[in-house]
Amino acid sequence: MNESTEKINFFDLQKSGLNQFGNIAIGWFLTIFIIRFIELSYGSATQNINDSLIFLWTRGFLYDLVYFSKSIVFLGLLHQALLFLSTKVAKIVIWVIISSLTLLHLSLMQYFMTALVPLGADLYSYSINDIKQTVGAAGVPVLGIIGMIVTITLQFFLFHILIKKAPIQRFIIPLAIWGIAFSIYYFDIELQIPSHQFNNEFDNYLTYNKSLYFSNSSYDYFVATDNEIDIYADSYLGIGGALLGGDNEILKVNYLNENTYPFLRIDSTQDVLGNFFNKSPNKPNIVFLLVEGLGRAFTGEGAYLGNYTPFVDSLSQKSLYWNNFLSEGGRTFAVLPSILGSLPFGKSGFNDLGNNMPVNNSLIGILKRAGYHTAFYYGGDSKFDNMKLFLQKQGIDQVNDEPTFVGSGYLKLPKIGSFTWGYDDKSLFKRYFDVNATETTKPSFQVILTVSTHSPFLINNQSVYTQKLLQYSQSPKARMTASQQQNAKDYTQMLSTVIYTDEAIREFFEQYKKRKDFANTIFIITGDHRMPEIPMSTKIDRFHVPLIIYSPLLKRPVKFESISTHFDITPTIAAFMSKNYGVAKPQVTNWIGTGIDTVRQFRNIHSYPLMMTKAQMIDFIYGDYVLNGTDLYQLGANMSMTLSPEKDAQSAVKANFDIFKQKNEKIQKGSKLLPDSVRLK
Repeated sequence: MNESTEKINFFDLQKSGLNQFGNIAIGWFLTIFIIRFIELSYGSATQNINDSLIFLWTRGFLYDLVYFSKSIVFLGLLHQALLFLSTKVAKIVIWVIISSLTLLHLSLMQYFMTALVPLGADLYSYSINDIKQTVGAAGVPVLGIIGMIVTITLQFFLFHILIKKAPIQRFIIPLAIWGIAFSIYYFDIELQIPSHQFNNEFDNYLTYNKSLYFSNSSYDYFVATDNEIDIYADSYLGIGGALLGGDNEILKVNYLNENTYPFLRIDSTQDVLGNFFNKSPNKPNIVFLLVEGLGRAFTGEGAYLGNYTPFVDSLSQKSLYWNNFLSEGGRTFAVLPSILGSLPFGKSGFNDLGNNMPVNNSLIGILKRAGYHTAFYYGGDSKFDNMKLFLQKQGIDQVNDEPTFVGSGYLKLPKIGSFTWGYDDKSLFKRYFDVNATETTKPSFQVILTVSTHSPFLINNQSVYTQKLLQYSQSPKARMTASQQQNAKDYTQMLSTVIYTDEAIREFFEQYKKRKDFANTIFIITGDHRMPEIPMSTKIDRFHVPLIIYSPLLKRPVKFESISTHFDITPTIAAFMSKNYGVAKPQVTNWIGTGIDTVRQFRNIHSYPLMMTKAQMIDFIYGDYVLNGTDLYQLGANMSMTLSPEKDAQSAVKANFDIFKQKNEKIQKGSKLLPDSVRLK
């Protein structure tokens, strides 16, 4: 009798528990639905939506359904287990968890609306100090916090009403919901959502469920491992090979000992720059000007947002200019290793290897051994992203950053609370000339990294540059369309800093022209990545930057349509200096890049990975193709992208990407880039 009663009580307990959980599940689903409505409403009010709102909502609903299903499977199991303590405990614990998930969801939405890209596992790739700096730059989102409080309060009343009124009173209904959710989870329905050619990347990201994106990214970062790569598969061509379905040939790289030294190879980079320069009797000075966020979207002829850098544009017309150039990273973490060393990424960027960064051939080391004085200039703290440590490991002579700005006349960027990124670009350039006040006969290699065009886009005298922006955008000189003029109004905060930095660069060159060594200096200007806070048109837009090589030594200006990346800069400069000035360059090296392409028509002969964030390397460019996750795109003129249906090509590109990831993984696990014998030589 007692045993039978216990069985009945257990059955009744689970049945009533399922009814309670069914009502909680309705509340959770309605919460997700309401947040989707808020996100779409806010996104359409603050950004230019080019796709149908109905379509965006429908696609977003599919992602929301997947997230709801995945969460409800585990919440249901936990709820039914907690019933053994009490139905009240089960109700409170599940509500607290759902409230926490709601706060996380709202926080991720707030991040997206600020950064315009969803937050993924890149969160785990930054140090506590780096995170403090980034959060400090963003400031306190007062409206966002108020919105979270209001949402949680409304959610509390919603759950209270649902549980009290109990619209679900038949346990078969929550059992069916749970079963459907388990099926969606088990069969991974998310992968069945078809690819779509969006009109811009903001629309694409807007459809994502931000919590689903974050959890998937976190899982990939901590748990998922790549499958073994079959290098004998028909689709595998090795890094480089014949371009599938195209007329171009991908440059082939022959590695010497991939098992022990994954990227060790003979350097066969040709000097492609020498014919464009008059040879100087002395080794030229080399100045790298790396401009924060400088994307082709808003600089140079044909910039689709409008050209907001009139001086940089005028300089490009007197230079060697590549308008289809690519950065290797979507954030600043990748710029120094990619440009100065053509180095792999490791797990979270080469610099993130810290003291375990393997010894490598870098442009700093090559030029320093050739008698150059080497220096770095930055208005912020170069400890951010381990930049200072990377430079010191390359043997740089001098690091000039925020802590070293001594003296008067330097202005820091406006603060948010107590935080500022450091000194503004005009102060940075002033510091450069103060440090180099005395000209010497010793050649110099200088790297300057700007910061004023970084989020939160606050500069001194901002109202002045806002006015200059609006006046310039409407002037006949700018030749902007009505929609481009509207961009100046929609993105005033960001583009006013672009106008400021362009002016600062103009003043930098005006000052440099007064120096005797100007006539013997080569300037290399590029962006570290494209500013992501203005919505992007395509996946490749994040990496699309200009490359300008300007010098009084140039014979003539030339514009190139061919594609190259930051990886190609060090091999190209090393080859140029070796051929024309006798600078010794390594015969055996670890460089990923094969050299800048100087063909004038549009083409790509390279195959490289691109790393958008510290935790997301899902992009690979291979000739005319770009692989983004599981989607294959074909590149066209002006770096347009079109979804490609070619399954064979997708398989081949993925195989080449996989082999790079396999080699890259060896570096993060401690493999060397160079043998000791090569390093010592």
